[in-house]
Amino acid sequence: MSDLPRKAVTRTAKLAALPLGFAGRATWGLGKRIVGESAEIVGRELQQRTAEQLFKVLGELKGGAMKFGQALSVFESALPEEIAGPYRAALTKLQEAAPPMPSRTVHSVLAERLGENWQDLFREFDDRPAAAASIGQVHRAVWHDGRRVAVKVQYPGAGEALLSDLTQLSRFARLLGPLVPGVDIKPLITELKDRVSEELDYGLEAQAQQVHAEEFADDPDVVVPDVVHQCEQVLITKWIDGIPLSEIIADGTQEQRDRAGQLLARFLFSGPARTGLLHADPHPGNFRLLPGGPGDGDWRLGVLDFGTVDRLPGGLPTPIGESLRMTLDGEAEAVYGLLRSEGFVKESIELDPGAVLDYLLPIIEPARVDEFTFTRGWIRSQAARIADPRSPAHQLGKQLNLPPAYLLIHRVTLSTIGVLCQLGATVRLREELDAWLPGFLPVEDTDEEEPAAEA
Repeated sequence: MSDLPRKAVTRTAKLAALPLGFAGRATWGLGKRIVGESAEIVGRELQQRTAEQLFKVLGELKGGAMKFGQALSVFESALPEEIAGPYRAALTKLQEAAPPMPSRTVHSVLAERLGENWQDLFREFDDRPAAAASIGQVHRAVWHDGRRVAVKVQYPGAGEALLSDLTQLSRFARLLGPLVPGVDIKPLITELKDRVSEELDYGLEAQAQQVHAEEFADDPDVVVPDVVHQCEQVLITKWIDGIPLSEIIADGTQEQRDRAGQLLARFLFSGPARTGLLHADPHPGNFRLLPGGPGDGDWRLGVLDFGTVDRLPGGLPTPIGESLRMTLDGEAEAVYGLLRSEGFVKESIELDPGAVLDYLLPIIEPARVDEFTFTRGWIRSQAARIADPRSPAHQLGKQLNLPPAYLLIHRVTLSTIGVLCQLGATVRLREELDAWLPGFLPVEDTDEEEPAAEA
């Protein structure tokens, strides 16, 4: 197996082949149509071939290319079924596996960062990677004190490759659009580039993970592995077993789906309130379902990979909870005023508050009921409503603004909803909002509950 391709010309050529390949397959599809094959069969074959090439190239390149693919994976549930179907298997493969870094390269990094006698730090070390991520891969091992650990080793040249890939993908954004219909590619790539330096810094990742590990140490629902050792290009944490969420999505029982969805929503909203940090990479490969929760046959959520976090010292911004509550209460003028003050509506724009409320209400449907079943059909209907150029929602959406402070929160929320829809989970979302979202409960309700909480 070759090393991670790092030469810019090689990587650029592979990425450039994606839109060219799409054009070639479109010509192939036209030829098949001419000789009499049905449009449905040809279209299905075309999407399958496109998916295979797209995610094969992204997986081989790792770096920013694989990061881009992982980011796309959470939007799969919003795509029309005739497009999403062929992508699903390729996306799952990308989330859980990629061509491994050669053992000699792994050993070289460990020797450079842990010392020539690095083997003495481990009772056992498995050269076969247990998982591959966008900038590194994970190996099972046993630490010298007997703890089972995960050893995350960064690919040599990962930073250079990450930036180069995302820059090239940004240039191809318009051409890549047909590969993944319904996803706005360029802003997604720009936001990923903004997070590169943080993700490459295993010191920051170790700090964020240990803060979570300590806060959730005795939690009945969420498990975050402790950090055992960290140095440049190497991060060693406790190993946790469990079923990857991608497997739950593919083959899980409804009980597992519902439990995973509930805990994912709980972690999304409780994490910032408890740690001041928002886990900002919620693709299925970063979560595990572990047996042994508080109830018989219950499950806990294992959370991995804190390389990308949003620092929110006061928790999620209070205006999110306030605007959500006011929208649920139908307070169009109040919602509009808050959105203007927070910069979601620019000063130069004038919108109808009632139209803004109509735009928001379908999106927040999961918060209007005691429990909500997230489905691919629901999220597709939302995506279609906003994407249709003929719809009022599309016209209004184009006039709204996303302030920089909310950009990552927005992407994490959308990504988490995408995973919930992939799971098909029934979730008591309102329960999590009541418990963890600042500003969601009216002040008088909060004051009434305080004596009972103290008691």
